[in-house]
Amino acid sequence: MKLSGGRDVESGGLTGRVYASVDHKNDGPRPTYVLLHGIGVSHRYLARLHLELALSANVYTFDLPGFGDAPRPRRQVPVGEYAAFVHTVLTEAGAGPVVVIGHSMGVQYAVELALQEPASVAGLVLMGPVVDDDRKSVPWQAMALARDALLCESLSSNIIVFSDYFRAGLRWYLTELPVMMEYPLETRLPGVSQPVLVMRGSKDPVARRPWCERLASTAPRGSLAEVPGVGHVLQHTATAATAAAISSWVRAADGFGVTA
Repeated sequence: MKLSGGRDVESGGLTGRVYASVDHKNDGPRPTYVLLHGIGVSHRYLARLHLELALSANVYTFDLPGFGDAPRPRRQVPVGEYAAFVHTVLTEAGAGPVVVIGHSMGVQYAVELALQEPASVAGLVLMGPVVDDDRKSVPWQAMALARDALLCESLSSNIIVFSDYFRAGLRWYLTELPVMMEYPLETRLPGVSQPVLVMRGSKDPVARRPWCERLASTAPRGSLAEVPGVGHVLQHTATAATAAAISSWVRAADGFGVTA
C-alpha cells in the first residue's frame, strides 16, 4: 500500500520523502505522530497505521534516504544522522512536539531523535524493537525474520516487505545492516526522559517478550503493550488494535504535552 501526496525533502546532503496528513482547519488539540520505518523497507508497511491515526491526529511518515522512493546515499549513514535528518524536516514543517513511532530499526532512529532533540519529542512508541541483546548476531536475526515471514505475517505484509527489500537492493541493505546491529539500544534508552511505550505482537520472534520487558523497565518512564495474535509487522496486520493502543497510551499520558 502506498500513500499519495509525498514530497521530496533534503538535508545534510541526504534526500528522503515525507508523506503528511495535517488538518490545518482543526483548531482543537491534536497529537502529531511521526512514523519511521525499519531497515530495507519504506513507508508502505506503515501506510495503514498512518491512515488510521490520521483520523484524529496529524501524521508524518517517511521514506528515509536510501529506502522506498528515496535515492540511495553514496556512503553509510549512521543512526544519529538519520535522526538529525528527520528533525530538520519536521522543524521546517513546523511540527512539534511530536510522538515518534519507530518500527524495528526505526526504533533506533526514534530513540536517537529523542536524545538529540528532547524539546521536540513528547513521547516515543517503540514497535518491534531491535536488536535483542541475547540474539545479537546476523544469523539469529535472519532466522527470526524468516520464522516471522513464514508463520506470523499475512501475504500482503510479506509482499510489501520483500518487494521493498528488493527495491532497496542487497548492497544498500548490507551497508546499513552493521549500523543496526551495532546500535546500543539498551544503553541509549535510559537517557530518554520522555514517556516510552514499547510495543510488540504477541507472536513476534524478532522482538521477544523478555527483551521488550527489559527495554520497558530500562526506560525511566517506560511501559509495555502487546497486540495479541500477530508478529513483527503488527502495524500492518493488526492496524486498528495497534492504533488503539497508541491512542489510549497518549490519552492516558496527555500531561506530557502531546496535544500542545
